[in-house]
Amino acid sequence: MNSFVLPHEVHGDGAHQVFAVHGWFADRSAYAAVLPDLDRTAFTYVPVDLRGYGEARDVTGSFTTAEAAADLLALADRLGWARFSVIGHSMGGAVAQRLLALAPDRLRRIVGVSPVPASGMPLSGEQGALFTEAAHKAGNRRAILDFTTGGRRPAAWLDRMVARSLERSDAKAFRAWLDSWAGEDFHAEVAGATVPALAVAGELDPALSPALMRRTWLSWYPHGHLVTLPGAGHYAMDEAPLDLIRVVEDFLRADGADGAVGTDGGDPA
Repeated sequence: MNSFVLPHEVHGDGAHQVFAVHGWFADRSAYAAVLPDLDRTAFTYVPVDLRGYGEARDVTGSFTTAEAAADLLALADRLGWARFSVIGHSMGGAVAQRLLALAPDRLRRIVGVSPVPASGMPLSGEQGALFTEAAHKAGNRRAILDFTTGGRRPAAWLDRMVARSLERSDAKAFRAWLDSWAGEDFHAEVAGATVPALAVAGELDPALSPALMRRTWLSWYPHGHLVTLPGAGHYAMDEAPLDLIRVVEDFLRADGADGAVGTDGGDPA
């Protein structure tokens, strides 16, 4: 029996239990900027480290979104969570959708923050080389960060994000994860799922843009919603933490009630 448990931490003791799954560039510290201002009475938030990251940096595995979804479900069982919500950033958004495919009856709501679509993100040519070689080249990671935040962020922030990424990810795992989140198309397994699903997209993110969310997320999920964050790029947790918290928690609070958040930057209902 696999005894591996995703490294995690618990914030709050609210009745609505929520996993927070990081993206390709970071471990669970990706959520550090939003943690101080979360509603810990209404929600219990559990950020996790996926295999190859943070406290699981040296853990072996297939490094796939499907494996991560199974790991999350096992952790939910260990925590005694019958039903819960999940937030996923970028690659973590693909993991959230894999969890939706695996156990839709267990999910209350899902939130993707600049989520990779369940159809993947095929990469080729120079773009493919940029991402593939980012496993071992700090300069590639910095270029990706700069591009996906609209070229507007300070050099010191870009450098800090690269340093964190290199420190808290295993290079081989980082490379293997790319094949999964970018190359796998499982959207047929989730299309039509009725779990309420919010996508939050940064206005400045040219890769996982609001337009892409409309073509993917909103076309697949009957109860899908889209909010665009003005002035933010791919890393809303760092770029617009308070705006992100407001949008996400309003959506989560709507569980069991009519309405949710409006689309395309609409106000909470």
